[in-house]
Amino acid sequence: MRKENDIQNLWEGMPEFIQEKQLPFFKANVFIEGENKPLFVRFDNSQDLKAFVAKDVAFDGDSNFYFKSRAELMKISDQKITSKTKSIWYPFKSHWGGIKHKYTSEVETPNKYPVYIVSKGRATNGITTKALDRMGVPHYIVVEEFEKELYEKHTNGNILILPPNYLREYNTCDDVGEDRSKGPGAARNFCIDHATKNGFKRHWVMDDNLDAFHYLNRNEKLEVESAATLRACEDFVDRFNNVPVAGMNYYSFCKKTDKVPPIVLNTRIYSCLLIENAAGYRWRGRYNEDTDLSLRVLKDGLCTIQFNTFLCGKVTTQRMRGGNSKEFYDNEGTLPKSKMLEDLHPDVSKVVWKFNRWHHHVDYRPYKNNILQIKDDSVVYEGVNNYGMIKVNK
Repeated sequence: MRKENDIQNLWEGMPEFIQEKQLPFFKANVFIEGENKPLFVRFDNSQDLKAFVAKDVAFDGDSNFYFKSRAELMKISDQKITSKTKSIWYPFKSHWGGIKHKYTSEVETPNKYPVYIVSKGRATNGITTKALDRMGVPHYIVVEEFEKELYEKHTNGNILILPPNYLREYNTCDDVGEDRSKGPGAARNFCIDHATKNGFKRHWVMDDNLDAFHYLNRNEKLEVESAATLRACEDFVDRFNNVPVAGMNYYSFCKKTDKVPPIVLNTRIYSCLLIENAAGYRWRGRYNEDTDLSLRVLKDGLCTIQFNTFLCGKVTTQRMRGGNSKEFYDNEGTLPKSKMLEDLHPDVSKVVWKFNRWHHHVDYRPYKNNILQIKDDSVVYEGVNNYGMIKVNK
């Protein structure tokens, strides 16, 4: 069987993906009194550069600006500058706002695998179900019995009740006991069994705090109101024999100005996952269960596929009430979840302190040589297939 990880060739027959490094017209150093390292300021064109210089700033005429303080720079640039800011655009350029287009489909291209949202405490503010509604994607919402009526009242999804035995039998990988939330893993195991029972090879399982789904191409990240991106992911993953876990990268992790590949192989998959039901993997762990699952797959010599072409917008758990916010983060912070991953995978994971809180750091380099196994190397994919997606005004 032919094996290869040539990503550009593998992407043949999929939606267009042209993503080059977007360079500024001009990039200058900003030196601030009392600071050792300069910041950078970028300009899209000569007019913006001239407008900045015209504000009577200290400029050496080459590529260096000089300021007495960050407060002065903030006033001149008319944007927020914190102690962590390393670079800015002038004028301010948002990675979120000002988007005037979106994608819809001119032909119906439904997803072929069922979609599940695992949800808790977000009957009124769960946003993934709303995003899927805009895309025309039917989906299930898996909840516990005590929240059934509330979800039925406030959501349009097909409500499934999590059988209690899934919680009783769930392996939390700790000895904390029953007084704390066990996280979403038990419900995710139920999704595997439900999809299998209904005859599906794979299923999608998503967190309940994904606000939209996007298509990255030609340095634009545009929202997609169609199931086309889900279907494209499904078709691509089904080309291979050894990809039990795949999924979309986060919108915020993929800058539209960067040169990135359409997919990344053999890394962690978070929040929006396409799971092979018969692969035999079960969810476990009270915390970081998606990273643990990805690592177990990779340690078995199999592959994961993370899509950069297709992205999901993630509202972080601690910014959005509900879910595990109260049970986990309000009382104990992020150390226990990071420490659990280190305990389960000490060979590649360690606890680190950054951004004023505890994180886990995972080294995925040992798995870079896990090779995709093409299911049928007699099939030739050519050209571009945009799955009926068309760009329209918002």
